[in-house]
Amino acid sequence: MKQLFKAVTLSLAAVMVLGGCAAKNGAAPNDANNTKTGVLIGTLVGAALGAITSKHHKGKNAAIGAAVGAAAGGAIGYSLDKQAQEVADSMQTQVSSNETEAVKLNDIVVTKHDRYVKITFKSRMMFATNSSLPTPEAKEKIARLVDVLKNYPDTIVQVVGHTDSRGSYDYNLKLSQKRAFNVANMLKDLGVTNKIYARGCSFSKPLVPNDSPENMAINRRVDIYLYPNEESVIDVCI
Repeated sequence: MKQLFKAVTLSLAAVMVLGGCAAKNGAAPNDANNTKTGVLIGTLVGAALGAITSKHHKGKNAAIGAAVGAAAGGAIGYSLDKQAQEVADSMQTQVSSNETEAVKLNDIVVTKHDRYVKITFKSRMMFATNSSLPTPEAKEKIARLVDVLKNYPDTIVQVVGHTDSRGSYDYNLKLSQKRAFNVANMLKDLGVTNKIYARGCSFSKPLVPNDSPENMAINRRVDIYLYPNEESVIDVCI
């Protein structure tokens, strides 16, 4: 038990070290959040796995598991932080902490979460009205993302289409699916070798209420999620 406590303590110290490194490299104060979360989760999971793998030397195994888990978790967290900043730089924008507010002012919004990086594109710059074919501007923006993804071949990509609430659910579902699939195919055509999923959500997940033309324009969007592994993939339509 003492060894487990020691390992967890050392790993939490690593959280502070990694956070300090991020700050020294000129990152924003909250840029190390994903790294810290990854280290903490990795520590606890690693310790648990280490403790149950053997009836003997549980304390030693837990200590080793915690240390390994912390390193793996920290690497995932740092990768997400780094990816988010690289994506934002490629799109000539900033990493936002509030997607709903940022999307009111910007056509492209990059946000980072504990388990993924998310890029939101407003539909007005992506597709013509009632069309599922990406515009030339959309192709130019998507091409910028390709250069970042080439640096992260293990990242899992999920493209998701959303609409406003005008029209039937089924019509909007098909439209959102076609848009998501077309963007996913564009990524593949541009040379992305990552595993890519595509899905349409119709109007089931609005960012804001569909009660005005301005809000409907916000809800018409394409989201691209970047995940470090399969375990991080979420249900994007609920």
